[in-house]
Amino acid sequence: MPLRIKLNNREVTAEEGDTILTVLERNGIYVPHVCYNPRLGPIRTCDLCLVEANGKIVRSCETKVEQGMVVNTDNEKVKGVRRKAFDTVLKNHNLYCTFCDNNVDCELHEAVSREGVYSQHFVPKPYEVDDSNPFYVYDPKQCILCGRCVEACQDVVVNEVIRINWDLNPPRVVWSNGKTVDYSSCVSCGTCVTVCPVNALMEKSILGEAGYFTGINKEVKDKLIDAAKAGEKDFSPFMLISDIDKRMRNSLIKKTKTVCTFCGTGCSFEVWTKGRKILKVEPKPESPANGVATCIKGKFGLNFVNSGERLTKPLVREGDHFRETSWEEAIRLVASKLREVKEKFGPDSVGVIASCTSTNEEGYLAQKFARAVIGTNNVDNCARYCQSPATTGLIRTVGYGADSGSSDDLACANLVILIGTNTAEAHPVIAGKIKRAHKLEGKKLVVIDVRKHEMAERADLFVTPNLGTDVVLINGIAKAILDHGWEDKEFIERRTNGFEVYRKSLEKYTTEYVEKVTGVKGDVVEEIAKMIHESGTLAIAWAMGVTQHQDGSETSTAISNLLLLTGNYGKPCSGAFPLRGHANVQGVGDVGALPNYLPGYQPYSDEAIRRLEDAWGTKIPREPGLTSTDMVDAILQGKIHAVYIMGEDKVLADSDQSKTREALSKLDFLVVQDMFFTETAKYAHVILPAAAFLEKEGTFTNTERRIQRLYKVMEPLGESKPDWEIIQMVANQMGAGWNYVHPSQIMEEISSTVPIYAGVTYDKLEGFKSVLWPLEGNKDSRFLYEERFPFPDGKAKFYVTKEIPPVKTDQEYNLYLVNGRMLEHFHWMRMTGKTQGIMYKVPETFLEVSPHTAESYDLKDGDTVMVMSETGKLRTKVLVSGRVSGNKVFLSIHDDKDMNVNIVTLNEKDPTARTPAYKEIPVKIEKIESCSTCEPPLPRWNPRNAERTPQRGVMVERKWERKDYEKVVDQ
Repeated sequence: MPLRIKLNNREVTAEEGDTILTVLERNGIYVPHVCYNPRLGPIRTCDLCLVEANGKIVRSCETKVEQGMVVNTDNEKVKGVRRKAFDTVLKNHNLYCTFCDNNVDCELHEAVSREGVYSQHFVPKPYEVDDSNPFYVYDPKQCILCGRCVEACQDVVVNEVIRINWDLNPPRVVWSNGKTVDYSSCVSCGTCVTVCPVNALMEKSILGEAGYFTGINKEVKDKLIDAAKAGEKDFSPFMLISDIDKRMRNSLIKKTKTVCTFCGTGCSFEVWTKGRKILKVEPKPESPANGVATCIKGKFGLNFVNSGERLTKPLVREGDHFRETSWEEAIRLVASKLREVKEKFGPDSVGVIASCTSTNEEGYLAQKFARAVIGTNNVDNCARYCQSPATTGLIRTVGYGADSGSSDDLACANLVILIGTNTAEAHPVIAGKIKRAHKLEGKKLVVIDVRKHEMAERADLFVTPNLGTDVVLINGIAKAILDHGWEDKEFIERRTNGFEVYRKSLEKYTTEYVEKVTGVKGDVVEEIAKMIHESGTLAIAWAMGVTQHQDGSETSTAISNLLLLTGNYGKPCSGAFPLRGHANVQGVGDVGALPNYLPGYQPYSDEAIRRLEDAWGTKIPREPGLTSTDMVDAILQGKIHAVYIMGEDKVLADSDQSKTREALSKLDFLVVQDMFFTETAKYAHVILPAAAFLEKEGTFTNTERRIQRLYKVMEPLGESKPDWEIIQMVANQMGAGWNYVHPSQIMEEISSTVPIYAGVTYDKLEGFKSVLWPLEGNKDSRFLYEERFPFPDGKAKFYVTKEIPPVKTDQEYNLYLVNGRMLEHFHWMRMTGKTQGIMYKVPETFLEVSPHTAESYDLKDGDTVMVMSETGKLRTKVLVSGRVSGNKVFLSIHDDKDMNVNIVTLNEKDPTARTPAYKEIPVKIEKIESCSTCEPPLPRWNPRNAERTPQRGVMVERKWERKDYEKVVDQ
C-alpha cells in the first residue's frame, strides 16, 4: 500500500522501503549528495543530503519514509546545517574547476553550483600525489574523504585494498595499509576511479585532455588558480566561468555507450573520446550487468583499437609475402576461389568459423553465408574450444544451452558452488557479486578446483579432487543426497522424466568409490550434500576447468542432474551458470554458428529447415556439419580444401599446434578476417581487415542471455570494415543478393528466424536497456524454466552420465600441466598486450610450481625450464607458488609466441562436443638455466604479492568518534 507524505508542503506518495532521497529524486527535487551512489548505497560521510523530517535533521540517503512524514528540504534550519556540511567538505577540496579535467561530470561542482556555495576555507593535506599506478592517479589534497572508493573496493567489487585511515591527522585514503598504489594489492579494476565524485582519483589517460585549460603547465596552472581565488570571499564569478566551461566541454568530448569486448560478463559503459583518443571508460549505475564495476581489461585495456599493428588494408599472398590490394580485388578473389573449391570438391569441402567477439548480427550472417551461399553446415565458433560441453549437458537435461538465471541470481543463492572456474580472474565482475553476498550476507561458498585461487581462499569449503574426476565427485554428492532422502521429491515427480534410471545409475557412487577415484574423503562428500540440503537455493557455476576435459559434457550433465535432483531450476537465486569466456560466445551460438544446430539451437528437423528455407529463399543442407576442431583432421584427410576464419587465431587456439599448422599449410584456400596479423594469418591467401568493436554497431549476448547494443564510438581504422559488411560483400559477389544497410535490419531477420530471439528489437535495447531471452511479449526472462522446460511435455530429463578417465601421467611424463587465465590478460594477448600498463603488471607467462615440486627439481623463482609433452616442448620461467599442489603445474594461456600452451597440448577430445582436453596434459620438466640475480617472472609490483586488507565499508563510525567531527544530524 502506498505511503503518503508531505514534501515541502506538497502531498506525494511513496513506496514502503523508500528512502527520503529516493522520493526526492522521483519528484524532481534536488538535494546535494556526493557520498551516496545508487550502486553503493548510503555511506553517510558527506552530510550534504540533510533534510528536515518530522522536525529532525536527518540524512535523506539513509532515512526511510514513514506514513504521514513531513519533509522539508529548503527551510532556513536545513540550509544552515547543510552549509556547515559544505564547509567541512570544501575544507578538503580546492575548487579550481575550469582548470580541472573532471569538470565534465563532477558531482561536487554540481552540488556547489546548484546550492550557490561561493566561498571556502581550503586546508591542504600534507600528503603527496601518488601516481605510481600505470592507469590512475590519487591526489589526497583533493580528496573529500567521502569513502565511495572504499565502499566500492571493499563491498562492491570486494577486492579489499582501500580504506580510510581515520587515525591519521588529517585522515586519508590508504592502499594496503600505507603502500604506494603500485605495490599494493590493487588489481587496477578502476572502480574506485569511476565512483570518485571529484578529481582525487583520475584516469591518467584523461589528464590534460578534458578541458580547454587543463593541459597547461602545472606550475602555471597553480599560479592561475591562486590568482583567480586570491582574497576572494565570494568566487561566484570564478564558478560562473566554470559552469560555462563545463557546458562547452560537451562539444570537446564524445560519450558513447558500448559493451565490453573481453569476457562474457557483458559489462556496458560509456567510452569518452576526443577524436580517436580514448580518454576514459565510464560504467554507469544503470549498466545492467555490472553497475559501476569493471576490471583492468575493460577499464584500461582498449588501447589495441589504436594499435599501429592493426590491419588497415586487404592483403593478398604473392609467394612468400603479402601485398596490399583494393577491397574490390580482394572480394573478387575470395568469391572466385571459394566458388572454385565448391564446384570442384563440393560445398562440404569448405569450412566457416565465426568469431566469438563479433556481434550477433555478424555471427548470424556468417552461418547464413555458410548454409545459404556455400551450402554447407560446416560452421562453428570458439565455443568449441571451451563451452560446447556445457551446452551439450544443458540441452540434454533442461533444453537450453545457457545460464538459467542472471548473475544476480547466481550471487543471491544461499549456496554457490564453483567448479573449475577461476571466477575472480576470468569473470571478475561476476566474482565481485559472489564475494559481496558471501561477505555481507553470509551466503555460503564451495569451490571445487585443482588450483587454490582467490575464490578458493575465500570459500567456506575448498575441495581439490584428482584431475579429471569431477563427474565422479558430482555423482557421489547426488548419491549422498539420495541416501539421506534429501532430494526434492515433489519437483522430481512434477517436473522431470527419467528419475528412476538416473537413481539406479548412481548406485556405484558410494563414498568409498568416490574417495578412491577422486581423492576426496567421504565425509567431505557428505558435508557438501548436507550444505546443499540446508541451503534452500543452490547455484552452480563452472567453466573451462570442467569443459576442457574429455568428460566435459558428462560433468556438465551431472551438474544439471544435481540441480534437478534438488529442485534448483525455475526459481530465483538458483540454477546452472556455465560462465562464458568471450564477449559474444553465447550470442554467436544462439544465432546458429554451430554445425550441429540451426539458429536458436533448433535440430535439423524438416520443420526447422523449411522455415529457414522460406525465410532465406534458398535450399540449405540437411546433415550436421563438422566442428572447428574436426575441420583440422578433415583438412589433413583431404576433405576440407578451403576455410574462411573470422576473428579466431586457430593456430594458437587449437590443441596440438604443430598439427594445426600442418593442416592450414595444406589448404587450397584460406581467408582470414581479423584486426591483426595473427599466426593463422601467416597461412592465409587473403587477409581482410576487420573493424574493432568500438568501430561498429550491433549487439552482444552475455553469459546471462542478456542482449545489449553496441554503438559506434569511432570510425573504422584505415580501410577496415565491420565483419557484417565484409561477409555481405563476399556473399553478394557470389550471387546472394543481400541488401542489409544497418545491423538493425539483420536483427529484424534474427527475431523472425531464431525463436529464442523473437520480439527482440533495437528499440528495446536503446541506451543501457537490455533484455534476457526469451521474451514473452515485452517481458524478458530473468530466469528460465519457471513453468516449463522446452521439451514437448514441458518436463526436464535426467540423463545418465558415463565416466571417461583422464589421460594418465606415467613415469616419464609425471606432472599434470594445468592451464587457464590470468586477470590482466585475455587469451593470446593480441589485445591486452597492446596496453603498456597491463604488460608492466604481467609482462610474460610463466610456470607455477608448488614448493614441493620446486624442491624436487631444485627450482627457484626465475629459473628457466623446458616443459615437454608427447606433442611438443616450450621454454618458460618458473614461479614457486602455493596456488598449485601435488603433481600439478600451471601455465597461463596468455602467450602468442614460443610459450603458447597449445604447443604441448594433446589430441584427446570430448567425444560428444569435440572440445579438446586442454586440461589433461601429462608433461615432464627439465631445468635448463638457473637464475641467481634476475627478478621473478611475476613483478614485485603485481597485486598478487600484496595482502588484501578487508573491512566492512568505510567504517564511518570511526570518523564520528574523532574530536574534530561536528555532528549535524539529530539522529
